[in-house]
Amino acid sequence: MTEPQEQAAPRWHQRGLNNAGIVGATYYGVSYLPAWLTHGIGHVGTWIAYHLMREGRRGLLENLAVMFPESSDRQRRYLALQTYRSYARDVIDFIRSLHLTADQTRGLVARLDTSALEQAMAEGNGAIILSGHFGNWELGGVLLSRLTPFSLSVVAKAEPSESVTRIRQKLREELGVRTIEVRRYLETALVIRSRLRNNEIVAMLTDRPLGKDLVDVSFFGRQTPFLRTPALLASLSGAPLVPCFVFREGNGFSVECGPLIRVAGRGDDDASIRKAVQTIATMIETHIRRHPQMWYQFYPYWSSAPTP
Repeated sequence: MTEPQEQAAPRWHQRGLNNAGIVGATYYGVSYLPAWLTHGIGHVGTWIAYHLMREGRRGLLENLAVMFPESSDRQRRYLALQTYRSYARDVIDFIRSLHLTADQTRGLVARLDTSALEQAMAEGNGAIILSGHFGNWELGGVLLSRLTPFSLSVVAKAEPSESVTRIRQKLREELGVRTIEVRRYLETALVIRSRLRNNEIVAMLTDRPLGKDLVDVSFFGRQTPFLRTPALLASLSGAPLVPCFVFREGNGFSVECGPLIRVAGRGDDDASIRKAVQTIATMIETHIRRHPQMWYQFYPYWSSAPTP
């Protein structure tokens, strides 16, 4: 396993959405204010954000033009606003879930399908949960930590703000979820392998590759780089890949895990790795087409993509 060369990554968040002041104020406001008030503030605040954060709006509109070329400019602008509002609602719901009991947490879930995850864990090689920046993946950590008996680690890149990184890690620790921070490639891979050998779950988001750690797949009709490491580690460890998606449906959340994706070979079979990553990419695209306002990429996703 060679270490990829460093490559400048695009800035994935606008500073206004991802600084310590905003994150901290949101956490404390949502924690202590009534739900109706926080959702109301979020509804108004995202209208303001949509109009003031021009960089994020341009990124969303550029992405939507790729995803839905048949839509009118007015339709895409409406969908971009709904994306801001969906994101705010998901953040609020995640923060509120941190203060719920296990029974109250179950009440959030309208549909729960973790049978594939349970099958993977019964095999004893651990499981690599994969998703994209779709739906409420942070809430997914809450639900899996409280509603399943399995140990969970989340692979995450450090935020541009050290304070935001500390806040996110602290919130995960309170749930019993460990963070594997992406540092150097080999170091991170070794930690993941260790957790899998202990028959634990490792969760990763795969639609934003890092550096040269990528494989090209077809995504919304375009050649798009996705993260390669999860499929490679699945091949080396024997742990299956488990696609998991957590998203709002009606008044509750749906949790869909599976089917299992097994990667053939022993780490050097590029065709098997590409096939597995393509399967994940197709599943993510299917979910986005159903709920496009739940895919949170506030930057020009395709035009900023790294190259091999």
